[in-house]
Amino acid sequence: MVAYHIISLSTEDTLEVGRRLAKWLQNGDIVAFFGDLGSGKTYFIKGICEGLGIEDDVTSPTFTIMNVYEGPVDVYHFDFYRVSTAADVYGLGYEDYFYSDGICLIEWADRIDSFLPENRIDIFIDTPKDTSYDDRRDIKIIVRGLKIREAERGNLSRMMHNRSIGNVGD
Repeated sequence: MVAYHIISLSTEDTLEVGRRLAKWLQNGDIVAFFGDLGSGKTYFIKGICEGLGIEDDVTSPTFTIMNVYEGPVDVYHFDFYRVSTAADVYGLGYEDYFYSDGICLIEWADRIDSFLPENRIDIFIDTPKDTSYDDRRDIKIIVRGLKIREAERGNLSRMMHNRSIGNVGD
């Protein structure tokens, strides 16, 4: 496991972190998002989609469960907030998307943890209450499985580091 910590002080910072991560993503990647309601998961995903050249309006598919954004690479944006049983997940045919050439971005991944493959990127977004910044987000990016070698080779840490975003560490 390789982990990076980033402090975002604004919505724009969160979008920028997403844009930068997008430059490192490859076809077939799965990015699982964890965080409370309103933590910024959808903004982060908007940034990734912008970085991937997606021109569609990116919105959370809370009621439809999945949005498909076509672009240079297809993006499958899932929101499992309303999913409560394994049968719901199987009914979606999730394997067709998780094991495709597109990039899967999954909000509320904690609700389907047993379905997530080992090789993935986890993003935890926390909204600390004891800060003078209302929009501060503590973002932890964890690279798992075979993606670790790609993270090291692709210098993900250097790509993410920028004084305007905050601290990044391995």
